[in-house]
Amino acid sequence: MAPSNYVPVNPLEELHYALEVMQNFYFQLWLGTWPTCIDWTGAVLGTFVSASLFSLTRSLDYSLPKPPQSIPNQPDRITMKGERIENEIDKYFSQSIAYYFGEDYFGIRMQAYDDMLWVVLGWLESVRFVKLHTLAHYPAAEGKEKGEWYGRQFVPAFAHRAHVFYDIAKKGWDTELCGGGMNWNPRLTPYKNAITNELYISASIGMYLYFPGDLNSSPFATQEKRKCGSREGIDAAGEESTTGHSFDPVYRKNAIEAYTWLKHSNMTNEKGLYVDGFHIKGWRNRHDTGTGNCDERNEMVYTYNQGVLLSGLRGLWEGTGERKYLEDGHALVRNVIAATGWKSPTERTSSWQGLGSNGIMEEICDKKGTCSQNAQTFKGIYFHHLTLFCEPLPRIAAVPGKTFSAGPEEVRLHSQSCNEYATWVTWNARAALSTRDRQGRFGMWWGANVNVLETATFPVQGQDYRNRGLGDAKRWGTGWYNDPDFPQYFNATDANDRGRGRTVETQGGGVAVVRAMWEFVGRFADVVIK
Repeated sequence: MAPSNYVPVNPLEELHYALEVMQNFYFQLWLGTWPTCIDWTGAVLGTFVSASLFSLTRSLDYSLPKPPQSIPNQPDRITMKGERIENEIDKYFSQSIAYYFGEDYFGIRMQAYDDMLWVVLGWLESVRFVKLHTLAHYPAAEGKEKGEWYGRQFVPAFAHRAHVFYDIAKKGWDTELCGGGMNWNPRLTPYKNAITNELYISASIGMYLYFPGDLNSSPFATQEKRKCGSREGIDAAGEESTTGHSFDPVYRKNAIEAYTWLKHSNMTNEKGLYVDGFHIKGWRNRHDTGTGNCDERNEMVYTYNQGVLLSGLRGLWEGTGERKYLEDGHALVRNVIAATGWKSPTERTSSWQGLGSNGIMEEICDKKGTCSQNAQTFKGIYFHHLTLFCEPLPRIAAVPGKTFSAGPEEVRLHSQSCNEYATWVTWNARAALSTRDRQGRFGMWWGANVNVLETATFPVQGQDYRNRGLGDAKRWGTGWYNDPDFPQYFNATDANDRGRGRTVETQGGGVAVVRAMWEFVGRFADVVIK
């Protein structure tokens, strides 16, 4: 059964519109943030904005006029479409700058390690976008190596924030318990969960590949303590050097070590999906560590635990040249797709398969309408990192000796596998689009118009601590959040108006999955959008 409003779509136009709604409806420029978000979801939303700009800037081939001393015969003006895209990019990038100042960076430094690592990934994404946009559309003037775009001046600031938060977060790596792994929170009982470790992997290899260096000593006590702030990455004036990267091997080493630990941590279930994480049996305090092993496993499965690792695996491949990382990533993607009930474009399973049904990705809380602010962000995170993973492999190393390129066979295998996912990605994007209200706002439960509305009977294993009975959920009803006898569908004509309803987080999920559709359709011409 297809969504009720299954009509032809233009993926690029849908991305424009989804982003416009998110920013116009939820973002407040004078505050420099989305007032209804929380710190970590704000960092994710900022990442989605930069990633969307990354897609928009390569959606159209155009060049901005060069300075007067440039090469003759350069067109005086760009095309009308180019002007439209450039204006839109400048608008949203300016909002990203506002968010840089609006982000509660001091507060996040006092929070859990995973909160800090979302910040790292977000500003690295901004650095990637600035570099691509400048190279793609701002030709260098005669006698200069690089073109000029006003956004370049913010790279040192973005890089510095990523650097600060990475250096704080890496303190969560611990070898005393479980033989390694990141702790989730520095102030709570040790919990080595999937998301914190996956974030550490992706942030570590991201710092290796994209961090351009940092000479800003604040808040570090001395310049000498910051080994990665060498002049190889950035010069004294804050401009990018010839390579534009520091490629500190410590970052790559951290990513390799963390993934090695995670892969052998027994954190996947029988479906090959990452469960939430481990407590340590008998732990009382740092002097009485109990077994010292990760032996109390929470079996709860969330969508984002299957996603963040993908960008880390892709980065590990580029930073090491070892195919095993791509192979592990593709195996995980296939496990996820199977867990949504997808067998083929014409064959889908309508019963719950672990991450959804009928080929639509879902959280366990979707049908119940009990998703918290945290969970409302999860699916978008998955599709963002899947999109990063399926970027075409470079045939030429970006920086020989520091990064690796792929041979023809490797390129073919990766492209062929990602091509296989494209129809599933499109199916999910179409389902998400079907949840929009008259204002263009996406809902949380993408399967609401695809799957039959019925009482949820999911075989829940583990503790769904992310959703039921926690914090923000208590504000949205009169007991439904922790009362199993409370009606699951309460006085709502639209299934996506239940619980927290449509929020900036559900809109961010819409932006991410529609961007994924655009990227996959753009790369694989045989995917048909009906």
